[in-house]
Amino acid sequence: MSPLKVSFEFFPPKTETMAETLWQSVEKLAPLQPDFVSVTYGAGGSTRDRTHKTVARIVDNTDLAVAAHLTTVDATREEVDEVLRDYWNVGVRHIVALRGDPSAGVGEKYVPTPGGYANAADLAAGAKAIGDFEISVGCYPEKHPESADFQVDIDLLKAKVDAGATRAITQFFYDNDKFEDYLEKVRAAGIDIPIVPGIMPVSSFKALDRMSGLCGTSIPAQMRRIFENLDDDPDTRRLVAATVAAQQCYDLVDRGVTDFHFYTLNRADLSFAVCHMLGLRPNTAAA
Repeated sequence: MSPLKVSFEFFPPKTETMAETLWQSVEKLAPLQPDFVSVTYGAGGSTRDRTHKTVARIVDNTDLAVAAHLTTVDATREEVDEVLRDYWNVGVRHIVALRGDPSAGVGEKYVPTPGGYANAADLAAGAKAIGDFEISVGCYPEKHPESADFQVDIDLLKAKVDAGATRAITQFFYDNDKFEDYLEKVRAAGIDIPIVPGIMPVSSFKALDRMSGLCGTSIPAQMRRIFENLDDDPDTRRLVAATVAAQQCYDLVDRGVTDFHFYTLNRADLSFAVCHMLGLRPNTAAA
């Protein structure tokens, strides 16, 4: 039996076809007995409803522990508290508390909603006041793009821990040295909660390159060379992507990592393949 623990992240589907793909992915990954699965959250009303329906469906139809994402964007405290109570009432006991991207888009200045929670630490404290939720939060091995320096970033993480966070999940990254350097900074600051690497296998290098630029994630030159000219060759790209992600995870295991959080993009194939290479096998009784 593998000593590793994994979790998987999904996002709420926009169409019936996407909903079917998501559900097939949940069914494929569930037998790996993840520590939990999480569902991301959008600030808009329709997205918020889709998130809640997705969370409720997983709770009602599987034995998986579900972590519901929640942000501070475009909502008052009363509105967020209502969502928290709704989650508690459907059986959710784990919240991923995030500030969220500015409603004007990534890269724009974040402005707290009047009457809303100010940041992720404030949101974490609010969630703990509603119910005895487990709280996960985000962290950034290459620092958040809006932070002036690492000290500001780590001070913010410490505030989240002081507010009740018991786990931090990193932004995706591809340079393990940067993760290890970050972990040393976090531990030196007296923060001892688990720091779980966020792993994003490459489904489209072009899209990843764009996303990395927005969130401040560096892409090693060797990785760029490996994925060169593969966006129009999906079969080869998937094979390479699984291999590259598994190699990253192998190296992290060698550095002492035991927990991984996979950003699935609602598709099971790459995350399942990497988990297989890490030694995780389906428990058919859990399917």
